[in-house]
Amino acid sequence: MSSDRAVLLLRLAGPLQAWATRPEHGRRDTQSRPTKSGVLGLLAAAQGRARGEDITDLVGLSMAMRVDQAGELLRDYHTTSDHRGLPLRSTQVNAKGEQKLTSPVKSTYVTQRFYLQDAVFVVALAGPGALIDGLADAVRNPAFPLALGRRSCPPTQPVLLPSPDLGEHGQDVESVLRSTPWQAGHKAHQAQKKTKNPETVRLQATIEDSNGEYTEEDVPASFTLGMRTRGQRRVRHITVSVPTGLPPSVHSSRHREDDAHDPFEILGW
Repeated sequence: MSSDRAVLLLRLAGPLQAWATRPEHGRRDTQSRPTKSGVLGLLAAAQGRARGEDITDLVGLSMAMRVDQAGELLRDYHTTSDHRGLPLRSTQVNAKGEQKLTSPVKSTYVTQRFYLQDAVFVVALAGPGALIDGLADAVRNPAFPLALGRRSCPPTQPVLLPSPDLGEHGQDVESVLRSTPWQAGHKAHQAQKKTKNPETVRLQATIEDSNGEYTEEDVPASFTLGMRTRGQRRVRHITVSVPTGLPPSVHSSRHREDDAHDPFEILGW
């Protein structure tokens, strides 16, 4: 791409994903969709950036996201103990920077971690063409392993989708999300074949927009350990009709207007 503005199109899919905004000791939740901090973390890892390195250019990217397959919530129950039977240490440190012993003494921690399983998302990031080109090259040949929000969540391939040029045909990230084919798995496609309008599917999407009516607190200031504060951004939530690549149903006789709200659609009518 050689235009001033371009878009990076990612397919985020894998057995497990975890997109937390407020991780706490002992409990790590996940949001129902990728966070901007998580996606930028993936890109920073692809480029091999150090934790304390400046990420101002990444933060300046405009992000849009589409839910192609929502997945299901998975709760993972952990217990942690010292194999030598020693008391566990707390998260507090003494004047020497050493971890204190738990008080009262504990020999077992209980932790809970939540994941999204079998989810698929399409993420579009718009920004300067040179930056987008560099990020695309990095995703093709990442310096560090890529992860979907948590190190234990590697993505399936392909992560990088063909990216249209924002300068062509007046496209913006919203139109890119509307025109990118559905990325859901085989089982979802088989279910879609049984609907009356199999050639298109309606999906939820979130667009970063300074005039948006909702606020997301997921903009990273730094990936430095202990300094992971997050800023806010404005977004709007929409529903988009997306091509599935499936042929029209021979049994369908009902015309459905593009993006029209249909309360019976969720029931498969």
